[in-house]
Amino acid sequence: MKIFRSLEGLNIPNAVLTIGTFDGVHQGHQKIIARINELAQQHHGESVILTFHPHPRLIINPNDTSLKLLNTLDEKIELLEKYGVNNFIITAFSKEFSEMSAEAYVKDFLYKAIKPKAIVIGYDHRFGKDRTGGLHTFNELKTELNFDLEEISQQTIDDVTISSTKVRNALLESNIAVANQLLGHAYTLSGKVVKGASLGRILGFPTANIDVQDTHKLIPNEGIYAVKAQHNNIWYKAMLYIGNRPTFNGKNQTIEVNIFDFAENIYDQNITIEFVASIRGDIKFATADALVHQLKKDKEAAEKVLNSVSL
Repeated sequence: MKIFRSLEGLNIPNAVLTIGTFDGVHQGHQKIIARINELAQQHHGESVILTFHPHPRLIINPNDTSLKLLNTLDEKIELLEKYGVNNFIITAFSKEFSEMSAEAYVKDFLYKAIKPKAIVIGYDHRFGKDRTGGLHTFNELKTELNFDLEEISQQTIDDVTISSTKVRNALLESNIAVANQLLGHAYTLSGKVVKGASLGRILGFPTANIDVQDTHKLIPNEGIYAVKAQHNNIWYKAMLYIGNRPTFNGKNQTIEVNIFDFAENIYDQNITIEFVASIRGDIKFATADALVHQLKKDKEAAEKVLNSVSL
């Protein structure tokens, strides 16, 4: 996959274009990707996804700290490449850009730089000043600019509409099965291993503390999870804790992974986590011994789940 961080000097033959944030690259997004790849083959051209970075909400409402995203930019790039996108354009978003009219957005921004042979958009795609543009704008301009237009309808799984919001809600409710089903792949988070309080080692469950450096990355609900952990391109079975360690009156949330059958020193190294299942919520125990007793049960439950999945 070719990655562009500017619209300057693009020369993509017979481009089949779609536009959006593609947060999560969920199964609805995958339908759009499959379609642009199919149309690109028909037109003897290449598929193109254009996205904006930073997320437009961060520019329009810079004081809004509520935005939580399913993917970091690097994670999104990896997923789009996995699903066969030919070209990924990452372009800056600004307040000045947000004032562009819907017609100018199509004619002077998209068409001038990319000259798409076809444009495929999701059913709810909006653009231009005050988000006034949509399918009707493309319909009004497609003959003049000579591009085909196709709308992808709302996607569903078992009569549940697929959306990034539904994935976020599932993760915040510890419902990993639903989140992963809507995504069509496991939810992941990555970060650097940093030094912690070493409580896990004292309790007999040594953990690697993960520093997720992207402040907008969504962290699932607090609790214990069965996960897979990747280090140096090798996957391991593990269980993950998210919480503030209430048994020890902790104040700050930590993300700690106990990797099974693993004893390497991996401080300052990167690690990736794939969520497989929720084991339980976060609990305050009366004593450290009671916590250890429960952790042994948690590990057994995690191993039972993980024995049914491939590494």
